[in-house]
Amino acid sequence: MKFVDEALIEVVAGDGGNGVVSFRREKYVPRGGPDGGDGGRGGSIWMVADRNINTLIDYRYARIHRAKRGENGRGADQYGHGAADVVLRVPVGTTIVDAETGTMLADLAADGQRTLVAKGGAGGLGNIHFKSSTNRAPRQSTPGEKGERRQLGLELKVLADVGLLGMPNAGKSTFIRAVSSARPKVADYPFTTLTPNLGVVRTDENRSFVVADIPGLIAGAADGAGLGHQFLRHLQRTRMLLHIVDVTPFDPDADPVRDARAIVEELKRYDRALHEKPRWLVLNKMDLVPEGERKARVKAFIAAYRWKGPVFAISAVDGEGCRELVYKVQDWLDAHPAPTSTAPPAGDAVAAIPTTR
Repeated sequence: MKFVDEALIEVVAGDGGNGVVSFRREKYVPRGGPDGGDGGRGGSIWMVADRNINTLIDYRYARIHRAKRGENGRGADQYGHGAADVVLRVPVGTTIVDAETGTMLADLAADGQRTLVAKGGAGGLGNIHFKSSTNRAPRQSTPGEKGERRQLGLELKVLADVGLLGMPNAGKSTFIRAVSSARPKVADYPFTTLTPNLGVVRTDENRSFVVADIPGLIAGAADGAGLGHQFLRHLQRTRMLLHIVDVTPFDPDADPVRDARAIVEELKRYDRALHEKPRWLVLNKMDLVPEGERKARVKAFIAAYRWKGPVFAISAVDGEGCRELVYKVQDWLDAHPAPTSTAPPAGDAVAAIPTTR
């Protein structure tokens, strides 16, 4: 299944049925009076978050969603039947925006949360509503109201506690494989990761957190360069970020300190709130540094980067240092609880988002 996290759709609620002008006509009942019923209500369109759905792929190809109109009223005081509502299911974490005005309509961040996106039209009134002592044979009725029509932008932001940040080939996918059961593709070339991946990290029988790996960022990502800019929104729901840095890049001209600063600058340009999230520095691929030089390499990087926050030196490929890191992350998350937990219940599968193209 292809991963799709944006879609533009049109929703059209049903029109209300028309009211009717009718008079009672029965043998031996002279001047029976008005008996025209009301029209039925048009169908509304709702959106509901469903944890069993993990992509907006269905809305990429089904662009228009319509509800039926209500039935017209009939004689003999019969009201028209209201149309059924249409319920559109979307992944948990979907935001809904009015594409024409840019107004945020809803943020469906919890399973089962629902919102009305297009209201059906009310049914028209039949002539039974217009009778009076002075108007005993009314010939008035009203048409049904038009249903709402909207262009909607759907945007999926994955729910994760921890987001992985870093340049292409920094080792983010290797790290998520080392600490969880997720199995994203890992290769020795940049931009191996093409879609976000989620992994559940279990530190204890009843303790876990969700980590999100997005495609690597490069300078200019906030302006659309590279792949990562398409998925920066997925880091907005995370509670903290792990900035993974390759301390031994393949390119001899590469400067890890300069690259780390460039990525942080892209965060600030894209979203200041994202830039201000708690961020820990993770120096990866220490297995490629001679053991006697590792402490000096870490100290030199911290000094050049002028970093004062938490720092961890790891080797994701063989798991060295990863256990200590994930326990520190779990302790921090426990000390800073989120309003609602984003971790799946114990026993759930790890790959929450398909990684196949």
